[in-house]
Amino acid sequence: MQNNYLLKRKPLKAFLLAICVPFFASAQNRMLQQQIPLNDLSAFKSPSPNWSVAGSVIADFNKPNTITKKEGTGILVSIPGKDKNEDIFTNMEHGDIDLSVDVMMPKGSNSGIYLQGRYEIQLLDSWGKQALTSGDLGAIYERWDESRPAGQFGFDGVAPRINVSRAPGLWQNIRIQFQAPKFDASGKKIANARIVRIILNGMTIIENAELQAPTRGSAFANEAATGPLRLQGDHGAVAFRNFRYSTRVGTMTVDGTRQVWDSNDKPVSVDVKGEPVVFRSFVDIPGKRVTHSASVGLLNNISYGFDLERGTIYQIWKGGFLDASPMWLSRGDGNARAIGSVISLDDKPALALIHEDNQAWPDTLEKGIFRQKGYELDETGIPTFKYNFDGININDKTTSEDGKGLTRKISVDGPAPKDLFARVADASDIVDLDNGLYAVNNFTYYVQLDKGVKPVIRNSAKGKEMLLPIKNTDKGTSVQYSLIW
Repeated sequence: MQNNYLLKRKPLKAFLLAICVPFFASAQNRMLQQQIPLNDLSAFKSPSPNWSVAGSVIADFNKPNTITKKEGTGILVSIPGKDKNEDIFTNMEHGDIDLSVDVMMPKGSNSGIYLQGRYEIQLLDSWGKQALTSGDLGAIYERWDESRPAGQFGFDGVAPRINVSRAPGLWQNIRIQFQAPKFDASGKKIANARIVRIILNGMTIIENAELQAPTRGSAFANEAATGPLRLQGDHGAVAFRNFRYSTRVGTMTVDGTRQVWDSNDKPVSVDVKGEPVVFRSFVDIPGKRVTHSASVGLLNNISYGFDLERGTIYQIWKGGFLDASPMWLSRGDGNARAIGSVISLDDKPALALIHEDNQAWPDTLEKGIFRQKGYELDETGIPTFKYNFDGININDKTTSEDGKGLTRKISVDGPAPKDLFARVADASDIVDLDNGLYAVNNFTYYVQLDKGVKPVIRNSAKGKEMLLPIKNTDKGTSVQYSLIW
């Protein structure tokens, strides 16, 4: 099977929606200067017993609606119980609002953010779903009218355009840019409320949605110029942190009319359709340029970046695949950018010979110790990267069965020295959640190990690192782990 370089040209509108908006959103985060304090519950009106403030939480990956918490401040938690369970309302009331908040939900949980207490943005464990509805994470929930024909009571909901939801128990960020309805001096509504943009985990999922009226479950029968934020607390366990907002909402719409390229240039995207894609380019990541990158787009909107000089998976993402415009516009600079919700990983060498417990993981490789030998595609188009590390032939293959995560297997041709290790993670922290599951970098993603595998977790310059010894066994010499997010 030949290498796949599927360069497709998209309409400018679609390209701007997918590419430009995440960068715009990131640049605007610093404008959200106001906060909802979470030192206690004083920012809220008469909270019911299901609400509390905590210092840390764990929302269970496997057990539905299960959150555990520790004392402290900074996190708002709802754990529905036997007592009265209600939603919570802020003392603050808003009209237009640009709101950013981090959300954590356990498996199967259901909650919501009601703008002005009236218009619900859905919160749901939607991890891995392929067909999205107005009931999924980040959606605008539907309106409701039982006078309509049977089966059509719910209407006017807006589903996300793509699923970038993360796994249960991981922190996710949602940003909502909302324009309140407008009224004249007599109180007559002259403009409907509008969602300018919803950005989930860095990816725009809804844009330019007009809200004709409150969604189902509104706390108020009328519409008004202002109202409180309302957080749903009676459906499922949920945690919130980092409420930041501004009452200034820009009206810029990304509708394809803005010309951002030369008139003779057209944007170029690389798509995954029907089979995996391997694409060679430069890739810029924080602080450096990966000059020998192989970006791999698998099915179900999941991708990863592989550094051919270090044998390292340096980033993973869900969403689209690549924006290759910088390679082709004007003179080109050889760079391609991931389209989607990106998680940055360790960019240091994947393998090292560690002779002593206190020996630091190398930042670079000595000249000649690593030799790239290309890659082979299997019958489905998935690559196995081949390289030689210090005289040891390595096969490195990463797969995904369902789009929920990646499974990487590093195997050795022949025996391996006893001090050969693979570094799986290097992050601020690594939390052991039992049964081979580890939360990495303050619950940004998980590492799942096979039963019985014991990693080495030790201090590093960033905080903690996880190493796996590559052991010789009767079944061969290899290590395997999964990245879940």
